[in-house]
Amino acid sequence: MAPVTVVADWVIVGLAFGSTLVGSYVGYQAYRGYRRHDSRAMRALSAGLFLLTTVAFGIAFVGSLLLREGYLGLQYQQSLTLLTRLFQFLGVTLIAYSLHSRG
Repeated sequence: MAPVTVVADWVIVGLAFGSTLVGSYVGYQAYRGYRRHDSRAMRALSAGLFLLTTVAFGIAFVGSLLLREGYLGLQYQQSLTLLTRLFQFLGVTLIAYSLHSRG
């Protein structure tokens, strides 16, 4: 494996992990906003951000590592992708709901 490829792989892993951490922070801050204002819209926003960033990125990150290292067979790749997309869809749906909610 070429050194550039190894570096690129580590950069990809680092960015995926960083996205999961930053997503957790953003979801937590939205949750704090919900707790402070006790708003149904903020609750939906915080849940949506958490699902979209932390859960979806986390599943994709851990799943890709497990697939890459051979702990999971390639037959699980499509299932992991489906699960990731499901949480992304639920997340953006909750965010859209929060934008149109009056409470």
